[in-house]
Amino acid sequence: MRVGVGSGNPVKRRAVERALEAVEAHETLGPSDFPRVDSEGVASIHVDAVPVASGVSEQPTGHAETVAGAENRAAAVIEAGGYDLGVGLEGGVARFEGVDGLFLVMWAAVDDGDRVGRSTGPSLRLPDGVAGRVEGGAELGPVMDDVLDTTGVARRGGAAGALTNGGIDRAGALADAVVGALGPFVSDLY
Repeated sequence: MRVGVGSGNPVKRRAVERALEAVEAHETLGPSDFPRVDSEGVASIHVDAVPVASGVSEQPTGHAETVAGAENRAAAVIEAGGYDLGVGLEGGVARFEGVDGLFLVMWAAVDDGDRVGRSTGPSLRLPDGVAGRVEGGAELGPVMDDVLDTTGVARRGGAAGALTNGGIDRAGALADAVVGALGPFVSDLY
């Protein structure tokens, strides 16, 4: 099985690999046709990075735009051809009704050309100073780079890692979202 991740970001590719490893670890779950390992124990799933456009703004705002970015990425991988599954991952910022603050949100979409699974990862409240800058039009990644006096936070532990002092890393958070989005492909309950 070939899986394409709709991004060139190595963290997103690593997240999909982790998610697929987690699903493969539970061989008793799901349809028997979901590839695991062959008779010699060789992994039967290959993951490739496929840089594609999200079709949404650089800093998605709200759940709808963030989900659309994930779905667009997954669909673009399928449209590119050669992949059994396309995976789109999109980080954005959003509010939740009845809760104060702006949150970092992460959405995943998995597409096989016929159906789409969707799920979200953890949502983390942004500090007021960071939220204010993002609401003022700045992108979260560069804001976090500035706050932390570094570069490339988005390609490492991400804002999630910084906001939790490493308790959650970006790859792990995105992997959880991918596992959820794989639900319709690995569980007979859908």
